[in-house]
Amino acid sequence: MSLQQDIMIAMKAAMKTKDQTALSALRAIKSELLLAQTETGSKEEISEEQEIKILSKLVKQRKDSAAIFTEQNREDLAEPELAQAEVISQFLPAQLSEAEIEKVVVDIIQAVGAEGMKDMGKVMGMVNKKLAGQADGKTISTIVKAKLA
Repeated sequence: MSLQQDIMIAMKAAMKTKDQTALSALRAIKSELLLAQTETGSKEEISEEQEIKILSKLVKQRKDSAAIFTEQNREDLAEPELAQAEVISQFLPAQLSEAEIEKVVVDIIQAVGAEGMKDMGKVMGMVNKKLAGQADGKTISTIVKAKLA
């Protein structure tokens, strides 16, 4: 079943249970997917890789907003953002632990023969491609910097 079909099923369930937070998050996903699909001008569905990028972007936006609201002591605004991020995260692949990310980073560093910070871009590109949607870019960056330093 495609992601868009999964979203529609989840939207129907959220409407039946009157879960406004989930419904808002699901509508945001549907909107972004439709925008991405019409952007290319094709009638075909977008690729799974693009779907993961869109979902990751939406989760990151929600978490960034929640962090800003928390910083400004606005918990009333931060909580719905975090709740929406949770709903969106359900449609992403399972996130890897730091130990699993570290293992992938070490393997790629050895495969590429990276020797220092000058090779960080090359390593980051390969790691991001391999772990698309399974790890946060900030976490990957921190681990790569630690290993190359």
